[in-house]
Amino acid sequence: MKIYDDVRGAVDLCHRDGTLKQNVAKDPSKYIYQDENLVPLLQMLRKTGRSVFIVTNSLWDYTNVVMNYLLCGRVGKEKNLDWLQYFDVVITGSAKPAFFRTDSRSPLFEVDLKTGFLMNTDNGTPMIPIGAPDSMHDAGDLGIYGDGGKTNNHMAEDQKFCRVFQGGNFRHLHRLLDIPSGSQVLYIGDHIYGDILSSKKGMGWRTMLVVPELAFEVEVLEREKDTPETLRKIRKERDLLDDRIHKLEWQLQAADTDATHQLDSSKIEKDLEGLYRQKVHLKRMHSEGLKQYHQHFHPIWGQLMKTGVQNSRFASQVERFACLYTSHLANLTSYSPSKSYKALEDMMPNDFP
Repeated sequence: MKIYDDVRGAVDLCHRDGTLKQNVAKDPSKYIYQDENLVPLLQMLRKTGRSVFIVTNSLWDYTNVVMNYLLCGRVGKEKNLDWLQYFDVVITGSAKPAFFRTDSRSPLFEVDLKTGFLMNTDNGTPMIPIGAPDSMHDAGDLGIYGDGGKTNNHMAEDQKFCRVFQGGNFRHLHRLLDIPSGSQVLYIGDHIYGDILSSKKGMGWRTMLVVPELAFEVEVLEREKDTPETLRKIRKERDLLDDRIHKLEWQLQAADTDATHQLDSSKIEKDLEGLYRQKVHLKRMHSEGLKQYHQHFHPIWGQLMKTGVQNSRFASQVERFACLYTSHLANLTSYSPSKSYKALEDMMPNDFP
């Protein structure tokens, strides 16, 4: 427990003091995988009339660093705001999962794209500071009051870019994008609790979980596709053996309690000894085979979605709260934006022949 506390404390500290993000900003290529399919995907979604948004816990400065590299390959002084053209709304500092809570009353601020300063809004509508001209045009749109907006006028000069906010809650997002109901949203995230579970339970959003480890696991599943069937055959053979053992044990017990049963107890006991040995052998074969199979996925943790032969806790959460799951967001480029995804047929044990 002490090791956990130390590691958790160190991770939390490097998040709070900016150490982690500063190192990423210095060399994004060392930490961020750049996928050339992301921009075509975002363009396809926008061209087909879909609204695209970002909701992130990162603040504007770090979000700008990551998205510049991810979508435009720009770092350092080369950064600009071009990446915003692929989105309709960006919300930073969202404090997920609190962002998805129905009782959240977090205020929504607009971010000045040139300074990073925050400006008050009324559910996304700009609020004119006391003493400023009544006309936002006269005030330099959303510039910092005091210089007429000449220094920080992002709305006039950067009109082609989407608006960027900080804080707020899901109601603000629904208003900004005119979303009539949560079922109209497909939200894609990589955190089962912070992204998927909270948005699904709270607002009924459609959800897609990104699980990067799946790419490798699918390769292993294909390479070892015969192993699960071999293990199932061993389990079935062991189950049949158990049935035989139970039947003989019952016969032996019945012979001991009822003198009318004419059975050769010594023969039954001898048969049982042989069956017990077979059972131990099959159990060892299955355990060793299952262990080796899981080690193909990870030498310690094994297969991500399995605990032994049953679904892991993580897999149960994915099945319950993720409408879709995939190894990478860009996999969506293989499908039409209008594709309707159907749920798999549910099966009970008695449904199998």
